[in-house]
Amino acid sequence: MPKKPKAGLTLAGGGHAPLRKEPITQTLRQNFMPYAMSVIISRAIPEIDGFKPSHRKLLYTMYKMGLLTGARTKSANVVGQTMRLNPHGEGAIYETMVRLSRGNESLLHPFIDSKGNFGKVYSRDMAYAASRYTEVRLDAICKEIFADIDSDTVDFTDNYDNTMREPALLPTAFPNVLVSANQGIAVGMASQICGFNLSEVCKTAVAYMKNPGCDLLETLPAPDFPTGGELLCDRDEIRALYDTGRGSFRVRARWRHDPKEGVIEIYEIPYSTTVEAILDAVGKLIKEGKLKDVADMRDETDLSGLKLTVDLKRGADPDKVMKLLFQKTPLTDSFSCNFNILIAGTPRVLPVRGVLEEWCAWRRGCVRRRVFFQAGRLREKLHLLYALQKVLLDIDRAIAVIRETEEEAEVVPNLMIAFGIDETQAAFIADIRLRNINKQYILKRVEEVSALEGELAGLEETLKTPSKIDRIIIDELKAVDKQYGKPRRTLLVYGHEEEKISEAEEDYPVYVFLSREGYLKKITPLSLRMSGEHKYKEGDGPYLQWEGNNLGEILVFTDRQQCYKARLYEFDDAKASVLGDYLPSKLGMDEGETAVFACLPGEDYAGNLLFFFENGRAARVGMSSYATLSNRRKLTGAYNGKSPLVTALVLREDVEMAVFTSDKRCVLFHTAALEPKSTRGTQGVGVVSPKRGQRVINACPADTSGILNPARFRVRSLPAVGAAVRPEDMGEVQLAL
Repeated sequence: MPKKPKAGLTLAGGGHAPLRKEPITQTLRQNFMPYAMSVIISRAIPEIDGFKPSHRKLLYTMYKMGLLTGARTKSANVVGQTMRLNPHGEGAIYETMVRLSRGNESLLHPFIDSKGNFGKVYSRDMAYAASRYTEVRLDAICKEIFADIDSDTVDFTDNYDNTMREPALLPTAFPNVLVSANQGIAVGMASQICGFNLSEVCKTAVAYMKNPGCDLLETLPAPDFPTGGELLCDRDEIRALYDTGRGSFRVRARWRHDPKEGVIEIYEIPYSTTVEAILDAVGKLIKEGKLKDVADMRDETDLSGLKLTVDLKRGADPDKVMKLLFQKTPLTDSFSCNFNILIAGTPRVLPVRGVLEEWCAWRRGCVRRRVFFQAGRLREKLHLLYALQKVLLDIDRAIAVIRETEEEAEVVPNLMIAFGIDETQAAFIADIRLRNINKQYILKRVEEVSALEGELAGLEETLKTPSKIDRIIIDELKAVDKQYGKPRRTLLVYGHEEEKISEAEEDYPVYVFLSREGYLKKITPLSLRMSGEHKYKEGDGPYLQWEGNNLGEILVFTDRQQCYKARLYEFDDAKASVLGDYLPSKLGMDEGETAVFACLPGEDYAGNLLFFFENGRAARVGMSSYATLSNRRKLTGAYNGKSPLVTALVLREDVEMAVFTSDKRCVLFHTAALEPKSTRGTQGVGVVSPKRGQRVINACPADTSGILNPARFRVRSLPAVGAAVRPEDMGEVQLAL
């Protein structure tokens, strides 16, 4: 029976080497932990300047190449130069360059001004061109990154082979860590930082430096993304993100409807998705028959920007289609945040206030080092000028000392002895050119002494006064905001409630009832025939009612000159025996806001709205002024607010109106005398001239006013005082809403 071979490695001579045994903990400590620390500290997690090492090495290489002010150069040239600092391959370096470029649109404020195809952040399949085909240079905003780098503001370290020096951090003059979106996956941890608007970040940093306890939401309402979209803003979620450094929020696409072409155009999408992912999801829904109103969807992106076109079938409701797409496709996507940042080599998850605190402390150190460096330069210059002052007293003696010295090496020591100056000063005097050894030159240089001494005293005072350091930082933040600030790209949508839409929604006739207190009931004809009396709260009663369709739209006007838009299918079918939906809660109105009028505009928004105010004015506004191409649910400035609204009504055709005042007067006029306006906030025209202390209390069509002899109240011109209403003039009196 053959012998069993011993465990171990087989050697060349046929023997066996025994296996080396060591605890697994020791293996992890010696092999895995150094790798993990390297990934965390030197690769994946950004630092307080907002850059990862790969970003910093690339930008610093471009700065040293003179690309901050010079012309563009081939990307391949930059990649090759960067390899002196970055040990990774050219593919990884070029991919870093692509993300920092203007053409890729990954950042709100890109650092690289690019020329050529750099792909797009919102496209998965649009590949960037090779580095030999593209050109780059540093963008103008990099002036705020490298302005102080030669003033000893940051530490420099050796590169990987100790042949060059590179900055450990870049002295950014603004909190770039909050402006530039960044993400990275390390070993056992990750970082996901959303971007904020530069102008808002600078204002927030200024407010924080003045008052560390300030409310950040006042100046920094929410993140901002280069791809735009709408951020569904929940203040509690945003505040939780600011307080903990972790959180998530939802972003959805922006769209418009083109009724002439019968299409929906999507022109902004969430930052965390791509065009291809959206097209795939919509195509799948169409194949499965879950988008019956959509014929096709295609990508029409061109040089003017992103555009996804959705072809609608005839009669399709664009609002309903988009709500389904928001619910079932990446057109609404979540963005998770994890503010994990390296602070002094240690990864820490910081709240936004903590990020500002660390950045301000670091920036104070940078500015203090810069001021100290400038003061040192002034001291050196003054030190040399003090030697000139001594030479000024006896120029001939200095010339004689130099002329009478036999050996060149003895010139500096002889000047030191003759004038009582040190070696540096003597070398400076010895190096002055012969043509400059005259009183005019020396006096001109010496005159700088007093100015430099005053400047040096100011710098030394700044070093001793923290408030002056803060003032320098604040002034620089304001300058950055003024020069580089841009409006927000991502719109904020507050008070959003996700509307679940079913594909099986049908259109059918309904009756709609609105009470005086703002309760709305939608009842089907069958249910209405079988119902008894309507139920109302105590003190409430009927106000308005309409016949409409389940897919129709309703406009609700409030006492704060706002108009809320909704579809009737958003309200549940009800019975007459229930109170109905309370509009302020259902529509998410502001606190204390109440409904004062409502109407069904119809599909074509035909006709006009007639508003009557207490001051005697009436405004005729075209219904089309309230139609919007986008899915806005709330319109501000729905009508003029200079005088309280008395009543409003829908005007499909011109009629005769009766207007009553508080002193029991009435004016009859024809609405043809009022010209329709397209501006919602118009003050209208005067129809009644109330006497001092009086006001308009009601307005209604003349045929429902109860007036028996209308000729007595008709007027030839507007405005008019009106005639007094006598008891015999009225049949059924209607003086109140």
